[in-house]
Amino acid sequence: MGLELFLGPTHGCSAGEVVLTLEEFAIKIPKIELHLHLEGSVRPSTFVELTRKNNLALPRFAETAELYRYDNLMDFLKIYDLVCRSVVTKEDFQRITYEALQSSAAGGARHVEFFFSPHAHMAYGVRYSDMLDGIIAGMKDVEAEQGVSSRVIPAHSRVLGPERGVDFIKMVLSDLRPEVIGVGLDYDELPNNPGLFRSMYDLARSNGLHLTAHAGEVGPASFVREAIEDLKVERVDHGYHIVDDPGLITECRDRGIYFTCCPSTTLTTTVWRNLADPSHAIRRMIDAGLNVTINTDDPPMFATDLSHEFVLCVREMKLTAAQLKRCVLASIQASWLEEAKKALWTREWSAEIDALAAQLN
Repeated sequence: MGLELFLGPTHGCSAGEVVLTLEEFAIKIPKIELHLHLEGSVRPSTFVELTRKNNLALPRFAETAELYRYDNLMDFLKIYDLVCRSVVTKEDFQRITYEALQSSAAGGARHVEFFFSPHAHMAYGVRYSDMLDGIIAGMKDVEAEQGVSSRVIPAHSRVLGPERGVDFIKMVLSDLRPEVIGVGLDYDELPNNPGLFRSMYDLARSNGLHLTAHAGEVGPASFVREAIEDLKVERVDHGYHIVDDPGLITECRDRGIYFTCCPSTTLTTTVWRNLADPSHAIRRMIDAGLNVTINTDDPPMFATDLSHEFVLCVREMKLTAAQLKRCVLASIQASWLEEAKKALWTREWSAEIDALAAQLN
């Protein structure tokens, strides 16, 4: 389905009509979150409470916010692993899921497809079924209270290797619930190129699971190509180093590949440290006509939420209302919602966004 980018009139509001700035427009438009890590969504205060509850030692800190300070991907992953260790019981998983989706809703999300990291909890004796029980309970609580739908994506840590990746898929299939919609591949990319995990992805695909993978955040453009060609993913998480391969950009644009990009985290985990720089990867991906979606990744760990990411796209990257609309509509098409729901939301959200655009000053 093509992305209709018509935006209604943006000038000439009559007296008494609400007038919006572009940043206010960015906050108000409906959104989908496709790149969110459950463990990366644990609030600092919740992290501290869970470590005390579950008898886990923390690094010394004066304020809880200090726990979420890092300057590179590896330092971030150290804290991320510690957060994972703090989540132990079904009730812990229910709490962090509820809080994560509640925060997503506050940031404007109406549907969320989020990752979680089973291995990081299984290493400390937590059963996969208990994780799912708690996570799904939290998902249902938020949908009942706020109407935000969600689906969950177990993700394999690539540092555990491809053989354990196959075992991971077998585990997912052994307790497959309707809320578990697909699988992902994350953690440190180097030197674990996507092509190593082809057997894992073949098994997942043959059993009807949707597929995505982190690629090109710190790894080269060839990792993006492998994710698409070898793993046959339906969307690429991050994918920034695609900008190093103009030919691959053209191929991905022509094939309509979707990318789940996260502006704030690029400032810590990638070589692109200035969102206002025209050479920033996300800006170049959008300018090249790729299907870019805007997401948060690990929101409290980077002091952000979904609306703030959209505001950054306006404030720093100078995206237009039409470009923001394209990102939103791309997120609908990139989602793993039913096709009828995608078609309905594309029509309804297009009209809603155009109505808001008509109020721009």
